[in-house]
Amino acid sequence: MRIGFHGRLAEEKEIRAGFIGCGSHSFRNIYPTFQFAPVNLVATCDLNIDKARAFAAKFGARNAYSDYRQMLNEEELDAVFVVTGYDERGRPTHPQITIDCLNAGCHVWLEKPPAATCAEIERMQQAATANGRNVVVGLKKMFFPANEKAKELMSCDDFGRASLVLLQYPQHIPTQTDFEQYLHAGKRVGPTIGFLDHLCHPAALLVYLLGMPSSLFYERSATGSGVATFCFAPGVVASLAFTGGASLNGGMERTVIVSASGRHIVVDNNIRVSYHRTPPPEPGTGYGSSPNFYTGSPEETTAIWEPEFSLGQLYNKGLFLLGYYGEVNEFARSILENRPPKKGTLAQAWQVTRLFEAFAEGSGKKIPLV
Repeated sequence: MRIGFHGRLAEEKEIRAGFIGCGSHSFRNIYPTFQFAPVNLVATCDLNIDKARAFAAKFGARNAYSDYRQMLNEEELDAVFVVTGYDERGRPTHPQITIDCLNAGCHVWLEKPPAATCAEIERMQQAATANGRNVVVGLKKMFFPANEKAKELMSCDDFGRASLVLLQYPQHIPTQTDFEQYLHAGKRVGPTIGFLDHLCHPAALLVYLLGMPSSLFYERSATGSGVATFCFAPGVVASLAFTGGASLNGGMERTVIVSASGRHIVVDNNIRVSYHRTPPPEPGTGYGSSPNFYTGSPEETTAIWEPEFSLGQLYNKGLFLLGYYGEVNEFARSILENRPPKKGTLAQAWQVTRLFEAFAEGSGKKIPLV
């Protein structure tokens, strides 16, 4: 029994979940999704027991712990959510905690970045396979409704075959020294940690739209902004502009997907989706001889989707627009339906992490990825 979207009781199963991590991000964006997704929060855990108890009281959990191993031993859990940040070297703490939860028989949802290396992802994959459990990584760009709509439009016969994808994302690229100090000297390097944390977003979107690229080439400006070019096996090219240093006002992100059929899709700031078609000319006219641009039916011209914000709808809430509900709901449904997750998988997390490792190989050269 749970509460549905309309505030009425519904006969529907929920997963019994524990939560490791009681921080700002989880408080604002993950715990609140449980009122909409089929999740029954049973226990919370944080190194600060007072925070764990406060979160338990706020979000309806029965018990609180300061040691996640104790929680795993004492609670009957279907799944665990892990949002724990970085260790003293700036490495994500998710891998070992995830493996411990999997070995305890729990499915795991973990926040991005899942790890600093592909080797750590592979260890998690091995544990998930050995224990027959699902893992979903919070690669939220895959779950944005705007990006899901763009992906849907790409698959339409009308769109044809994608030939070019352009992404814009507000992030700086670390220097080669920053990468080496972080990955090889074991030092905590702020710019590299930030890049690991935020590259997940455009990289996950690229993987979601086009799959794994075959190669990477990038150049970095003196201030850290730059441009990366990715090649894909079917002959598709993607460009990612790192616009670190630009204003964060007026729209930070943009995605353009170009077909070879006179069509392109634009996603502005993860909200507004436009599907552009060239209007058909008037019969008997051609270039330089058509007196009217306003031709074609609505189905033959541009279509635009954009949420309105004047009503208290679910679709205009950040939990839904930013993909958090989608991530958590897919994780819970995959468990309840006894199936693998459709996206946010460890295989996709490995691909995203491989892109991070590739950037560490340096700019100005073609870097093979597969």
